[in-house]
Amino acid sequence: MRATTIHAPFDMRVEDVPDPVVRNPGDAVVRVLRSCICGSDLWAYRGESVRQPGQRIGHEFLGIVEETGAEVSGVRRGDLVVAPFMWSEGVCDYCREGLTTSCEHGGFWGSVGSDGGQGEAVRVPFADATLVALPAEAASDDRLLAALLTLSDVMGTGHHAALGAGARAGATVAVVGDGAVGLCGVLAAKRLGADRIIALGRHEARTDIARRFGATDVVAERGDAAVEAVRELTRGQGAHAVVEAVGTEQSMRTAVSITRDGGAIGFVGVPHGSGTGLDLSVMFDRNIALRGGVAPVRTYIPELLPDVLDGTIDPSPVFDLTVGLEGVPDGYKAMDERTALKVMVAN
Repeated sequence: MRATTIHAPFDMRVEDVPDPVVRNPGDAVVRVLRSCICGSDLWAYRGESVRQPGQRIGHEFLGIVEETGAEVSGVRRGDLVVAPFMWSEGVCDYCREGLTTSCEHGGFWGSVGSDGGQGEAVRVPFADATLVALPAEAASDDRLLAALLTLSDVMGTGHHAALGAGARAGATVAVVGDGAVGLCGVLAAKRLGADRIIALGRHEARTDIARRFGATDVVAERGDAAVEAVRELTRGQGAHAVVEAVGTEQSMRTAVSITRDGGAIGFVGVPHGSGTGLDLSVMFDRNIALRGGVAPVRTYIPELLPDVLDGTIDPSPVFDLTVGLEGVPDGYKAMDERTALKVMVAN
């Protein structure tokens, strides 16, 4: 089959690789209908996170079950399914507590020795615990497929950040970052009932989506100017709940500075750069809580899925460019150059 591999910084290739097969009784093989490129994939693309030459890549996909192992009972051949960005067994202590990303036998698509989502098919370990079945009729609805694909990562991750920040009815929420996760954080905060949502971003096409998703205010400034603008909008106090969806020192410093005393930050931006921007004495003095990390999206899919299916939320606008599998290298280039927000791959 064909699949995306990474060989060096900025060297993405679509190559022939072995077809996936069932290795263990709990495996399934899924033929990929839709996958996408994540902002976190760009760290490997730029050489900021290490990959082995020829390693597979991509961790967001949905598709059709083609084959199952003898012990798989939750899905069957022909089912339309979505996969969270990590597989998990569903029975360890962490899984039972809902922290599927810490599963004792879990793993990440595209890790060494595993299939990546940006290919024609994927072997899925622990299929019953990992995959979530979708309505068969969704396979013929391109918009709905795009919305459902976000459950693989960005919608669940935005939800995780909003929950960690304490987004709720009556709260003012600020979202640092105008990428797909940040925009989904806006949508999640709106879904959780936030009264006011301040989106920090300077790209008009993205802030237009933020407003569509529920943002009441947009702050285009950065650094100290952004802090001043948010505080001006909040009577000098800052936001009750802050979503940090970038992961740089500057973005975390901004997040701390715009959080109201007694508020919380939900951080889901993959940390990169020289530091974190955290000053624990400031957080201590102002009673600021910090929650977040790798989002256990498998736990959130059953909660978010009904709202996607009935149209209560529609995250599909985060995809602004669609390519075929052979066009994946061009998709990386577009996202790296910020001419695309998030690229969907249609097989």
